[in-house]
Amino acid sequence: QGQLVASGGDLVQAGGSLRLSCTASGLTVALSTMGWFRQAPGKEREGVSCITWPGSTPYYADSVKGRFTISRDSAKNTLYLQMNNLKAEDTATYYCAAPNICGPPYGAGYYSKPGWGRGTQVTVSS
Repeated sequence: QGQLVASGGDLVQAGGSLRLSCTASGLTVALSTMGWFRQAPGKEREGVSCITWPGSTPYYADSVKGRFTISRDSAKNTLYLQMNNLKAEDTATYYCAAPNICGPPYGAGYYSKPGWGRGTQVTVSS
């Protein structure tokens, strides 16, 4: 899936916003199904949001619907995740990836390929 590096994580207060970026090499973001995943301490990694190719249909986990927006910039070969109204339960390490499946029945993405790119830490203080 090429090399994917997430960035933009930070410590933010509840109710605040962050925008995560994922830069890609060896993969064309605009021509790939892409997604964001996260893993909180002691929990399994979960799909947060994904966007299909072709079609650019976005999917979101129920926990982030209405607060997060996934997008991509073809000129910069970059995937974004705009996160608004952050909550303490959003605290996790966030990763971007090219999921195996985006959409039904997996919703916000299913990923079973070996290896993950570099994640970025998001910490929301309540």
